[in-house]
Amino acid sequence: MEKLNHFETPLFDALMEYVNNNTIPFHVPGHKKGNGMAKKFFDFVGKNVLSMDVTVFEQVDSLHKPTGPIKKAQELAADAFGADATFFVIHGTSGAIQAMILSVMGENEKIIVPRNIHKSVTSGIILSGAIPVYMQPEVDKNVGVALNVTPETVEEALRNNPDAKAVLIINPTYYGVSADIVKIAEIVHDYGAVLMVDEAHGPHLKFNEKLPISAMEAGADICAQSTHKIIGSMTQSSMLHVKSKRIDINRVKQVMSLLQTTSPSYILLASLDVARMQMVTEGKELLDRTIELAEYARREINNINGLYCFGNEIVGRDGAYDFDPTKITITAKGLGITGHELEDILAKKYYIQPELADMYNTLCVFSIGDTKENVDYLIRALREISETLYKDNVEMSKALDMPEIPEMVLSPRYAFECSNIALPLEESIGQISSEFLMAYPPGIPILCPGERITREIIEYVIEMKNAKLSIQGTEDPNVEYIKVVNDLQILNITA
Repeated sequence: MEKLNHFETPLFDALMEYVNNNTIPFHVPGHKKGNGMAKKFFDFVGKNVLSMDVTVFEQVDSLHKPTGPIKKAQELAADAFGADATFFVIHGTSGAIQAMILSVMGENEKIIVPRNIHKSVTSGIILSGAIPVYMQPEVDKNVGVALNVTPETVEEALRNNPDAKAVLIINPTYYGVSADIVKIAEIVHDYGAVLMVDEAHGPHLKFNEKLPISAMEAGADICAQSTHKIIGSMTQSSMLHVKSKRIDINRVKQVMSLLQTTSPSYILLASLDVARMQMVTEGKELLDRTIELAEYARREINNINGLYCFGNEIVGRDGAYDFDPTKITITAKGLGITGHELEDILAKKYYIQPELADMYNTLCVFSIGDTKENVDYLIRALREISETLYKDNVEMSKALDMPEIPEMVLSPRYAFECSNIALPLEESIGQISSEFLMAYPPGIPILCPGERITREIIEYVIEMKNAKLSIQGTEDPNVEYIKVVNDLQILNITA
């Protein structure tokens, strides 16, 4: 096989040729290289970016039927990430995950998933009509973070559901915890199922040996990655990688064409092209530096009174086969505050914006774009916060246990689409949910459509709200009401 030249950036180069030729645009978008753009936006963004904001024509290729630079850029990406085919995605990894599920799953077919999935997985399940079978990930109760699933948990789920068509796992989690994906791939394939991977937080794994193994290297059949999260593409740009042994690549093409806009952003597409080039040609060095900065930050944070930042010490526990050191999870309960309160102080007093906060933790994501100067500023801010808040013998709150996975009464798709009525949360206990309840970020569902609402779930949601954590999923923005199934015929059958 011909060795590909990863210094090439075919799509970016095609756009530059268009710009450098001073091509006169009688095509959309209407701002015409920025000439029709509002001045204050144009002055900030500049002409360069707006000049490459184009539409579909032969010179720059078509995302839906690529034959030129997009085709070549995707082939280079597939080679770089170890896939048989790679698809550029410009509606986020949520869209890639939905496409992944729709490419494999049909109505009433079983898919085994961990409970700490992102809401996009459940959205894909609803769109496909598949039936989810949930696995419970291991949990670190000290910091209140879900880890990952074990191979034993995956095998038990398959043993109990031998008709499952696919298993989906997360590699790594939002907090950087990886499963034993090589062993899981062997188990899944032994049962004749497909292994899908939500690798939103692992687009960098392939490019440095100090990181956990990537899904494609480990034997996954299809995986979705957020290229924009750690490496250098733009927000909303992602990739879907496919192996052809168990996946019909033409089916994936059809699904991607069904879901993606016919007016894709060539700026986002070009950023994927150059991000691949950067990772293959200098990714190891860039990631070495990122890992070094993250480990430096972890050491310094662990020397600050009242704060804790877990690292490789969790490796070897159930559900923590490996760990991505670029994730800095700062546990603040030793200061007597929540992760949300720590995030609030960092954002409002120090103008430092973390990635997310939960009940006990604030997560800072390190990437190839971080600098020593910025990391030192974060550490100084945390030291000042500790000096203000730390007290000896502070009463540390105990991690709340996530509610038990509730009974699934109806398929998620049916419950989502059928007749419903809104009830106050406290009056919904015992009903079948028509909506989601989830802590966001990271978007992990506490309750999914089709599941029986329990008192434990409602009490957990109220505690989350009291802690000023974001609960989403309901049509009611204040999450005071939740829609429940109101189909009398169904309710009589399922009562």
